[in-house]
Amino acid sequence: MDAALPAAVVATILSRLDVRSLLLAAAACRGLRACASHALAFLPSFHLLEVALTHELLRPLLPPNPSLRSLRLDCARLEDAAIACLARPGLHELLLLNCDNISGRLLCELGTTCRDLRVLSLNSLGARRGLVVNFSDLQELFNGCSQLESLRLALDFSTFDDPNFGHVWASASESLSSLEIGYIPMTMLLELLAAVTEAQQCMDYVKAPVFFPSLQKLCLAVDFITDHLIGSISVALPSLTHLDIQDAPIVEPNSSSDLTNAGLQQINPHGKLKHISLMRSQEFLVTSFRRVNDLGILLMADRCSNLESVCLGGFSRVTDTGFRAIIHSCSGLHKLRVSHGSHLTDLVFHDIIATSLCLTHVSLRWCKLLTNVGIERLSCNKDLNVLDLRDCRSLGDEAVRALSCLPKLQTLTLDGTDISDQSLKYLGLGTCPLTSLSLRGCRKLTNDCITMLFAGPVKQSLQVLDLSRIPSITDDGIMLLARSRTPLIELRMRENPKIGDASVMAVASMQLDGGTYGSSLQLLDLFDCGGITPLATRWFKKPYFPRLRWLGITGSLNRVMVDALSRSRPFLHMACRGEELGTMLWDTSSDWYRHNDDDLDELEQWLLEGEPVSDDDTIMEE
Repeated sequence: MDAALPAAVVATILSRLDVRSLLLAAAACRGLRACASHALAFLPSFHLLEVALTHELLRPLLPPNPSLRSLRLDCARLEDAAIACLARPGLHELLLLNCDNISGRLLCELGTTCRDLRVLSLNSLGARRGLVVNFSDLQELFNGCSQLESLRLALDFSTFDDPNFGHVWASASESLSSLEIGYIPMTMLLELLAAVTEAQQCMDYVKAPVFFPSLQKLCLAVDFITDHLIGSISVALPSLTHLDIQDAPIVEPNSSSDLTNAGLQQINPHGKLKHISLMRSQEFLVTSFRRVNDLGILLMADRCSNLESVCLGGFSRVTDTGFRAIIHSCSGLHKLRVSHGSHLTDLVFHDIIATSLCLTHVSLRWCKLLTNVGIERLSCNKDLNVLDLRDCRSLGDEAVRALSCLPKLQTLTLDGTDISDQSLKYLGLGTCPLTSLSLRGCRKLTNDCITMLFAGPVKQSLQVLDLSRIPSITDDGIMLLARSRTPLIELRMRENPKIGDASVMAVASMQLDGGTYGSSLQLLDLFDCGGITPLATRWFKKPYFPRLRWLGITGSLNRVMVDALSRSRPFLHMACRGEELGTMLWDTSSDWYRHNDDDLDELEQWLLEGEPVSDDDTIMEE
């Protein structure tokens, strides 16, 4: 190869590849391996979210690199020993997922080392019991990273409880425009907002610290959303264009610790908001915003006519009048989400065709009074791209018939609706270019729906399919799916009593355009499928499912065999306790998963450097 192409040409080609493609090239031959190792020292960005590497495997992939500006990793298998590898001078963007085993020392090191950091996103930092995230770590981050523009810390801010918590934010970057916080106790948040307001009031006659002069986006979770909180945010942060607040009460809020019509009237006093999200989670308690009615929504809509995105969850006393006020007042509305709208009916969309709305994303979860008529009227929005109708139990086949003609609809969620096989026929023969379809809990569906769905053009576009909790789906239906050779990336079949080993065998044996067995699947969820036996684990050995990264299976199936599978495929995320498998990391816009691959996943082969698999295979055979 050296004789055919100059090393400089090869290096130039490899420098334009993403990390995964670069590692795949390195597995081809020694010449490319040497060039790839050299290219790693000059990559401007290193993004590898599809696998979680150990420190020993990550270290050689991240040599000293003065050109590195963006680093994105899954840190599920990293600990504090890897902090020096993560905190690199010159970084402008750092996105780290699953930092459960890394302590707050990472924040301190980032403040010391990454002076030019612009974007920082950390998920679950120090979540493992025994790890510490100190207030001093947050101080060091703010003192050192003076160029931060976007900060996302998805963790419990109660660990930063300190008398100076409110004032430490004065040292945060003045360029900070986006702030996302996982959870912050109400007392700490009000303390921070009070410090911001105090600084604003005395700026005219005393030199005071400046808080958040550029902040436009605020996302956080609190104990309770209250009138006082909404008012404090509106006063302290007048430049906000994006406000996203969620609460999850553990006791029923009283009148002084709840949101009322008066609180909604305080939203958006300066008319700058483009996105508003107020969500009440029912994670701990079945409750809602009982003190808000149509009047409150009318007052808010009157002051928020420039909104482009509205998300409202748990407004149980708001009727069609309130929701219609939003639709008719916000002429630029593109995204609408309503959950637990117990009084929302078809009348919301009665005359939507007379408006100038161009809705692209609509979510109407748990709106049980909504019927086919309402969806037929909604379908006049021909630009709809994402539609979530989860647990709208009055919806049936006629609603899907209207949706099947939408030319831009890519994501459709029909979980828990009253549709039958006929709906799948409409979708299969329709014109919508579906890439994701969820049918979880649609109990009327049978095996025939598989044939009907894949009889038309949707077979070419569909990548994500959820067939969970459908009691009539059997192994015969999954065999029909395998014969269709649809290049699915994610397939969920959890909690189906009639799905067994034959389904695993059928999916494992499916070949696409000469590729390897089961080569397109990256996620497969088989949790609590009634017919799965220990024999099914044989089909997860190589060469089957070479691209599989997430597998849901019942852990008690056979602990020894499941553990052996986990050891033989160290880059496979095993979920054995019924947890939902995460899929947001997959970059479905890329098409590397469609390439014809060898029997082994070259990425795993390269990372493990051809290391032979242990005796796990023998254990599994036994």
